[in-house]
Amino acid sequence: MHMVIYPSYSLGGSVAHWREELGMAEVVSNKGRMWITTGIVRGGKLYIFLEDALFLAEIGALQLFDVDEKCIPLEDIYKKVAGGVGGSSWESFEVYRHLKSLGYIIKRHGVCWSMKQVKSASASVEGESENGCEETASITEITKLFSSMQITEAGPVFDVYPPNSKFRKSSPGEPMFILCISSGGPPTKKQIEDIEGQCEGIPLKFCYVEHGRVSIFSFNDVELPVLP
Repeated sequence: MHMVIYPSYSLGGSVAHWREELGMAEVVSNKGRMWITTGIVRGGKLYIFLEDALFLAEIGALQLFDVDEKCIPLEDIYKKVAGGVGGSSWESFEVYRHLKSLGYIIKRHGVCWSMKQVKSASASVEGESENGCEETASITEITKLFSSMQITEAGPVFDVYPPNSKFRKSSPGEPMFILCISSGGPPTKKQIEDIEGQCEGIPLKFCYVEHGRVSIFSFNDVELPVLP
């Protein structure tokens, strides 16, 4: 049996393996409380999106290894984000980093935290996967995310939760708000209404990034009085 020993284990940090076919990383050593609110669980394994990996690498909490078991330098992770790998973008990362630094809990919109959530959502559907097939189904689900999702498209991007020491991935509750990234200009009234229709009553906010500065705003209906 071949055993891989990662040099960062001795440094006390967490370790992840980059999975090119998924466009995300599989965490093989998770150390620290940040994992309570970071990463999604599938088939008993912990996966993180590229924005998670870069944020943790920046603060020195994670080392990311490639398929050849070589540590991926920070500049190469930057290049992956800038290149849109895994549906990421530099704009979305700046938003993620801003909110994460403020203590908010944040994940990709529409992606369940754990398989428990997935099963709860599909409990009424017949023919759920048996435990033996769970891993295959999980990987397929994650892979499909990237064939249909592009994080820079107009639409919900992140689900944002308030700081919460009792947060659990198995029962996270509703997000505080759903965040969209506005590129080039404000959204039209129709775009706002269409996106709100996808949010099931959860508050919707928009974000604009310019020269590294993140601005978050929302729209409210205002009825003007009828003039005589």
